[in-house]
Amino acid sequence: MGCSRHVAERGDDRNGLRAEIVAVGSELLLGQSVDTNSGWISARLAEIGVDVFRHTTVGDNVERIVEELRGAAVRADAVIVTGGLGPTQDDVTRDAVARHAGVRLERRPELAAYLEEHFARGRRQMPASNLRQADLPAGARVLSPVGTAAGFAVEVGGALVYCVPGVPAEMEVMIERDVVPDLVERGGLATTVSRVVRTAGMSESGVAELCGDLVERLDREDSPTIAFLASRGETRVRVTAKAASREAARALTDPVVEEIVDRLGAGVVGLDDEGIEHAIARQLRRTAWTLAVAESVTGGGVQARLVTVPGASDWFLGGIVAYTEVAKTGVACVNGDLLARHGPVSEPVAAALAAGARDRLGADVGLGVVGVAGPATQGVRDVGTVCVGVVVPDAPPCTRTVVLPSRSRTELQEWAASVALEGLRRRLGEVAAGPGG
Repeated sequence: MGCSRHVAERGDDRNGLRAEIVAVGSELLLGQSVDTNSGWISARLAEIGVDVFRHTTVGDNVERIVEELRGAAVRADAVIVTGGLGPTQDDVTRDAVARHAGVRLERRPELAAYLEEHFARGRRQMPASNLRQADLPAGARVLSPVGTAAGFAVEVGGALVYCVPGVPAEMEVMIERDVVPDLVERGGLATTVSRVVRTAGMSESGVAELCGDLVERLDREDSPTIAFLASRGETRVRVTAKAASREAARALTDPVVEEIVDRLGAGVVGLDDEGIEHAIARQLRRTAWTLAVAESVTGGGVQARLVTVPGASDWFLGGIVAYTEVAKTGVACVNGDLLARHGPVSEPVAAALAAGARDRLGADVGLGVVGVAGPATQGVRDVGTVCVGVVVPDAPPCTRTVVLPSRSRTELQEWAASVALEGLRRRLGEVAAGPGG
């Protein structure tokens, strides 16, 4: 019996499929590992129009997994279980699914042979415990293993239960190869497309205000939908539409994305996966300038973000992490008198760091950032103070100071990196616009 038939038999008048995701692993509950699988699976299912209504995390306990499966099977058409398929005694997902289905585990000879061959290829002796991975609930359909853990699919209580490994690389292959095509075929599904407009230097409320009447209009038309998401210096506008095909969904989202870009103007730094680092890369490539960075408070965070851009070596020469005053004077060539006069967290020192990095690395553009991450103030500077300096050819240094109160040390360092990158982007934009631009 397929999912769509199951929906009809329940007399449900809704369209599409409902899914729930169950992440198995006591390490997730203890905070020793973070469940990234559920988010990835949700995003992938959304793309094919499956509505994911619930994520659940449960420890390595048969009874509690069975309890979750019972509830999920009532609420959803498909339940995706990730984790608990390893070879050790605490990997109990297959035991729990068998109990939920009211069947026994049975050893699959083809999986046992696969495991023996897998270890033989690696010239290793297979531990006897690995044979547990050849045991599946009776009647289950095998999802071929990527590593040593086979997945499986079984229909229980009117819901399809897919079990995939917790190792992300293995899980992703099985979802793409086995689960997604199966759900598309069974559900006659629509496609959901989300596009993102990314801004920097704009508050979430400011962005929402500029798009207010657009949101109201789309609410009346019921598609696409708009959501505002703020995170550490960046506000994203997500536009989502569901249609029969990806092309049809893009035809709904793309005009709205264009309108939002027009409304937000210079605050837009990129679309979809491209953030402020990509905007800086485009600006530097346009002028054929190279960049060097000297950072203190961010401890290398700015440089780590810059090198996420493919081909960054074309324009990013490198940088200096000058955390102490000794490093600032000895490595980044900041004048000691300047430090004594203005203090290490000041606009003149940020500009001197930018110039020092530029000169030491032979770049065209220099970026410097200093700040107070806490826990104590630094002289007259409060925790959360961040100073940025940018130097470009044939122009005086440009500096700015912002204060980011009430944030943890880690959050403040991430925000400071965003502030520094936004300062660089805006300065490069001013130079490109010319005098008065």
